[in-house]
Amino acid sequence: MKFCKTYEEYMQRQEKELPAVEFKQLKKILKHCRHDRHEIAASGSAVGSSDCPHECAVCDGSFFPSLLVEMSAIVSSFNEHAQKLLDIHLAKGFKKYLIWCKGKLDKDHRTLIEEDQDLVTYALINATAVRKILKKYDKIHYSKQGQEFKSQAQRKHIEILQSPWLCELMALRINLREKHADKRESVALPARCSLAFTDDKPSLNCEIFESVKLDIDLTCSICLDTVFDPVALTCGHIFCYICACSAASVTIVDGLQAATPKEKCPLCREVGVYEGAVHLEELNILLSCKCPEYWEQRLQSERAERVKQAKEHWEKQCRSFVGV
Repeated sequence: MKFCKTYEEYMQRQEKELPAVEFKQLKKILKHCRHDRHEIAASGSAVGSSDCPHECAVCDGSFFPSLLVEMSAIVSSFNEHAQKLLDIHLAKGFKKYLIWCKGKLDKDHRTLIEEDQDLVTYALINATAVRKILKKYDKIHYSKQGQEFKSQAQRKHIEILQSPWLCELMALRINLREKHADKRESVALPARCSLAFTDDKPSLNCEIFESVKLDIDLTCSICLDTVFDPVALTCGHIFCYICACSAASVTIVDGLQAATPKEKCPLCREVGVYEGAVHLEELNILLSCKCPEYWEQRLQSERAERVKQAKEHWEKQCRSFVGV
């Protein structure tokens, strides 16, 4: 079955009305573009990169703006639904009581797994749709504009595979599956998630179809260890919380919200990525269960560092207060 048909059938089966890539419409635009280029070639004119801006209806603004709007809507909807699902699952104390009063805690284990699975599959299948349509664009135009557009989307944070909520949902899926191993999961087009270790280095893996795979490295690029108390910056890169604070030139006491907009991501050097950082609680639970000895060692060292920074912080505050 062709991907376009598979994609349309999957989106039609969704109970919720979720934004989607207008795959068929974009293919029609590209088909029209290909027809025009063949006509130019048949007339004896050279078809080169210089013809594109003047002759191609796709390049004058009908293809990329539409795809940009669709990608933005997909990411916004995915983030919103994922955050709501995780808020309900991770709610504690008075917040959990309020959610219960609103009637949102009536989800059983099976429903929670299915909603999580649906969202992960939704993210991967839409990422696949975007990748395929951009690849088709480049093939028709003999260009690399599709890849350049993808890089531009990543800079604008509308690439769905960059979303920190995707990582959290994958971790939640594994946690729920192992907690209730006796219960089966049955969802159309299931995305298979797993935690793998290669040379003692962990990574989150997710696969849908045989050709679509997502691997998320869980090694902090600052301390070069497995991420502890992980946090994802808005650019999508994951670090230990204490390492991210160090990179942002803030203390653990002040937190990442105190980072200035000029501070950069240690990997991609993008600025302003700390303000919207997301604490990956489900991933933290998953890694603590899979690496108990390492987790205990890091927990002890982190506690000592937190006490040290807290002491220095309050000493500084006291000196400032008395004018010393």
